[in-house]
Amino acid sequence: MSFIEEKFAPFAKRMQAIGLPDVIIKTFEYYYTQLVEGHTGFIAETDIHPVENLPDVQTFAPHLEEVGEAALPKTILLKLNGGLGTNMGMEHAKTLLTAKQGLTFLDIIVWQARHAAIPLMLMNSFVTHKDSLTLLEHYPDMWKNIPLDFVQHRVPKITQIDLSPVNWPTNPDLEWCPPGHGDVYTALITTGILDILLQAGYEFAFVSNADNLGAVVDKAILGYFVENSLPFMMEVTDRTEADRKGGHLAQLPNGQLVLREAGQCPPTDYESFQDINHHKYFNTNNLWLNLKALKTHMVEQDNILKLPMIRNAKTVDARDNCSTPVYQLETAMGSAIAIFDGAQAVHVPRARFAPVKTTEDLLAVRSDIYILTTDFWVIPNPARQLKPITISLDHTYYHLIKDMETRFPHGAPSLLECQSLMVKGDIKFGQNIILKGDVQLINRTTQQVKIEDGAILTGESQWQ
Repeated sequence: MSFIEEKFAPFAKRMQAIGLPDVIIKTFEYYYTQLVEGHTGFIAETDIHPVENLPDVQTFAPHLEEVGEAALPKTILLKLNGGLGTNMGMEHAKTLLTAKQGLTFLDIIVWQARHAAIPLMLMNSFVTHKDSLTLLEHYPDMWKNIPLDFVQHRVPKITQIDLSPVNWPTNPDLEWCPPGHGDVYTALITTGILDILLQAGYEFAFVSNADNLGAVVDKAILGYFVENSLPFMMEVTDRTEADRKGGHLAQLPNGQLVLREAGQCPPTDYESFQDINHHKYFNTNNLWLNLKALKTHMVEQDNILKLPMIRNAKTVDARDNCSTPVYQLETAMGSAIAIFDGAQAVHVPRARFAPVKTTEDLLAVRSDIYILTTDFWVIPNPARQLKPITISLDHTYYHLIKDMETRFPHGAPSLLECQSLMVKGDIKFGQNIILKGDVQLINRTTQQVKIEDGAILTGESQWQ
């Protein structure tokens, strides 16, 4: 037995004990081997070039919509739904949160699939599977000839000091982590879902994050994907200051497109990584897959896609900085753009990217900054004439969803004419409140302050 085989044996034993498929064990071994050999997964600035120009969906020829319309019967909507929203203090699927007009994220996603007349499928985690399917029982028409979901895998966390499996007896669940959304490709294989889709006549999948309600099926984009016989396509949009830490598109000297995530950036290159004028295209994680091409490639690679590794350094208990330092080996779904020959990226409007990661994001989506269209697309309100809003809520009082909703009991105030909002201290909002311009609300007292119903606020307000 080689040194690496000996080091990996405890991981294989642990993974076999919970019944993980051999493909997952071999895939994890592939990345573990890289880790032991000293690979970091870093993509240096000197190894890539910025992407200057891309096809723009707003200039697509009109006939592409007809091509996309014809391809809809062969297309599915696949949503990544494994997130719990733990950073907002949630213990169930984030998509069960109310988003707009009393509808949850998942309700709206169902209606988006209905509007496109295509099947919906979720990639759940073991903690979101039950709750999500319970909600979908209210939509019996969505239970078609293919499964409604499949469950992503989990892999062991790795102790940094000696690269052994971490042990955490106080909460053994924390010894495991998801392997990133790049696991979608492997999970499609191990669950048999890819074969089921192909046998049912489906050839294309539009894949996106479930918390991004701007990611709807666009027939012209689908038409472009189909007409050009692409194996893989990524939607990117212009980076803003809010996206400086997000993954950006780049290209190798030979022209091959690649995705570089923050975890793949060497510390010495972080300044250039965050330069939104240098690397100007941001990955929306809205992806288009040719299912036949995926099947062919997976067979050729013995079902190990070999996506670029992301080595995330964390602690075994993310809420305890003093707990054991670990590595989590992950992959990004979008990094497959570097794997498929002929893969492309297209430039899309910002409206196709409206994710909810924080309570600030949720407040914005629930406000009049966004509207829910008749085809169930959550888009920026066309009546708004200002730049994208900046919202900063005091983490002590608004970081957790239950605390935020307690302080906005009547929903979000009107932010249509608000350029920025900063809330510091404990402040509770009444109903029918309007905020305009740059608003700073600062409560320096130890008592909660209430903004009265119907208040119109602008500029700075302080309570001492």
